[in-house]
This record gives sequence, structure tokens and C-alpha cells, in this order.
Amino acid sequence: MPSDYYQLLGVPRNATADEIKSAFRRAALKYHPDRNPGNKQAEEKFKELNEAYEVLSDPKKRQLYDQFGHAGVQGQGGGPGFGGGFENVNFGDVFGDIFESFFGGGRAQRGRGRRGADLKYDVEVSLEDAYHGTQIPISFERTELCDACGGAGAKPGSGLKRCPTCKGSGRVQFAQGFFSLTQTCGQCGGEGQMIETPCRNCRGAGRARRRAQLTVRIPPGVQDGTTLRIQEAGEAGSKGGHSGDLYVLVRMKHHSHFERQGNDLIYDCHLSFPRLAMGCTLEVPTLNKEKAKIRIPAGTQDGAIFRVREKGMPKLGQRGYGDLLVKVLVEIPKSLTTKQRELLAEFAKTLGEKVDLEEASIFKKIFGGE
Repeated sequence: MPSDYYQLLGVPRNATADEIKSAFRRAALKYHPDRNPGNKQAEEKFKELNEAYEVLSDPKKRQLYDQFGHAGVQGQGGGPGFGGGFENVNFGDVFGDIFESFFGGGRAQRGRGRRGADLKYDVEVSLEDAYHGTQIPISFERTELCDACGGAGAKPGSGLKRCPTCKGSGRVQFAQGFFSLTQTCGQCGGEGQMIETPCRNCRGAGRARRRAQLTVRIPPGVQDGTTLRIQEAGEAGSKGGHSGDLYVLVRMKHHSHFERQGNDLIYDCHLSFPRLAMGCTLEVPTLNKEKAKIRIPAGTQDGAIFRVREKGMPKLGQRGYGDLLVKVLVEIPKSLTTKQRELLAEFAKTLGEKVDLEEASIFKKIFGGE
């Protein structure tokens, strides 16, 4: 007893044409001979699926099948004894680009252009430029539309001719085992038309390599590793397609005074022991060319950090600034005069420490000093 076509495809009897087509597509891909080489059961299943789809996809045959079952379609291209061939099924329509991928083809998007490739460019930016924002001129090579033919690829004044291989359809049909397939025409790329006389300047490509000159806007607050996107500044598209994008990768230059930590700036401030011990007022530099005043209290320890609000880097795409972090480091003199050594020895005594000036003098002779 032949299988019920609706059950075979896994659809209800009131299924729409699109539902039947979608069900057949899924099942046929599963049991396709190329996916099941040497599997006779899969091949028979594939033939049954084709038989069911050929009947249910045809409104007249489907009506006869619904009324009379398999007997109603015998001799009508369905049911036992009708041959079970594949020549009546348009596989290109059923499977589209997924089915064509089995055989290395790509479904043609006739009349539609292809987008150009994206490009990448690296720029180095100083901390000052990242603080204020700047504009940087760049130069790079990219593919642009041919000036002579405007991207058409044909010699100005000439036209297009119909592809002799596909006769203008953009697709060709060929046999694959026991069924026929339709795929993109390899000669015209699915366009159905070919250039009659290629442009001499680009030799029919419609595009040419050129050096481009652009100015990149660096926004305030940009950080190392930030990527800026310039739309349609990449490679030119083909056949009217959009150009790709240009991605500019920002790299920060080393700064002699400041270290960056996110939106904050770190500044190392070297102070002598007396200033740290007694306290002092400092003026430290900032990137906006103003001095920031901070008060160092008496007894500040080496490595202490003082925060100056809103004196760091601007926040990219936001309002406000980071902070300036002033790190205090004690500066030890490398050499002392005799007077300075005596005064330090006196100071050490007040702390209950003993300093041997004679020993210090020996070190002075070895390492230098006054």
C-alpha cells in the first residue's frame, strides 16, 4: 500500500502550498543521495518524497488525489507506475541557494550589486590630541569606481549583450544522476548579460586601484584600541553595490609625564623628605595647560595619592572628565654636603637614632659628594 502523501511530507491535509513546499524541502535535503551516498533506502525515500511533492504541488493533481487517492493520479505524473522521474520538479525553485550549495554554485542575485570589502587603518594619537580632539589626514590605497566607465565595466558608448550560454536567463540546467538541476550561469555570473566591449581603463572590471586621501576626526576622550568607523570609505562595490567601510584603529603614544588609566590621569610627583614631613602646597600640570593646586599635609607618606576632581581625560561621547591622580614619591638626594650630613645626624639624634659621621665620610669618598 503506497504511503499517504500528506503523512509522507508530514503536513495536514489542509496545508498551504508554501507549507508543502517547505516540508518537502526539509525532508528532501535530509534524504538527498549526495548526503547519503550508497544508501538505497535513502534513495527510495527521496523518490517517494518527490512523488508526493509532484502531486501535492500541482492543484489539479492534488484535487484528484484528495478525491480518489492514489488511483486518481495514476498516469497523471504521480502514484505507482508513473515512472518516478524528477524532470518535472523545479529544484532550483524548491531548494534555492541551499540546494545549489551541494554542487558548489551560488544563487544569483540578478540585478543586485555586491558590497565592497571593509578596510582597516591604524593611527597614532598623542595624549594631548586625545584630550582636545583633532583631525588627522591619512593616505591609503583602495579600489574605486573607474572614472572612464563609471563602474559599468563597458567602453563608453557600448552596451551589453545577451549571454550566449544561458540565453539571458542567468541560469543553466544540467543533469545530475537521475534528476536535473538549475544553477547560476558561470559565464555571466547570473546576470544574463555580458559586456560587449570592455572598458580599456579597467578592462571590464568597473573598478581600479587608487590612493585615497581622507581626514579622520579624532573625538575628545578617545582611548587606545578605540575603533572609528567611516561609512562607505572602504573598497568600492561592484555592479552598483555600496562601498565597504573604513575602520580606523587608534593607538596612543607614550607621554613623558602622565600615565592614563581609563579616564583618569596619573602624575608622579617627586618631593624631598622635609617637604613631605612638614607639608607644602604644590602646583601640578594638567592637559588643559592650567596648573592644579593641591595641599600636601605634614607627615605624608611615600606613595600617597591625592585626587584632583575633573582634571583627567574627557569621557568619550559623554559629559564630564576623569580625575587627576597625583602620586607622591619621596626623593632621596644622591649626595650630601658636610653641613647637610651634620644636620641630618643631629635630626637623627632627636629621633633616638645614632649616625656615624666618620662612616658616612668613608662612603662619601667612595661614592662621591662634597
